[in-house]
Amino acid sequence: MKANLLLLVIGLFFGTGAGFLLGQQVEAPAGHDHDHAAHGEPHDDAGPMTHDHSALLEGPVASVAVTALPDGPGALNVRIVPTGMTFAPEAVNAAHVAGQGHAHVYVNGVKEARVYGEWVHLSGLPSGPATLRVTLNANSHEQLAHDGTPIETVTEVVIP
Repeated sequence: MKANLLLLVIGLFFGTGAGFLLGQQVEAPAGHDHDHAAHGEPHDDAGPMTHDHSALLEGPVASVAVTALPDGPGALNVRIVPTGMTFAPEAVNAAHVAGQGHAHVYVNGVKEARVYGEWVHLSGLPSGPATLRVTLNANSHEQLAHDGTPIETVTEVVIP
């Protein structure tokens, strides 16, 4: 009985220590543009693939249209309509496939969301005038471009 109790105490001690060490938050690498977890997104930058969200990936002509509708204090409903690209949530983090991808939404230069469909709700935004930028991105996260020009749209909005 004493041996079992001793083994339990030793196991708890080392298990707690290992959990503490493994649970420490690691500083994001330089150039990482936001905290995925803060926006309810899985953190997909770990593992064998690395993502350079600022890299451009050349592709066919595409464009994106955006409509932003106020939705209460500090909130917007944003409609994103791409042409020349379809949303492919099932292929995120996979190799680039021409004509597939997702969008990134920025408000005043801060990445607020990764989007896999036509509509996204943004909340917790500061009220007032703001710059809304939406980029089209490959499955592998690079920003899509054509002839060296990023495929994106920038519009001025007023957040209620």
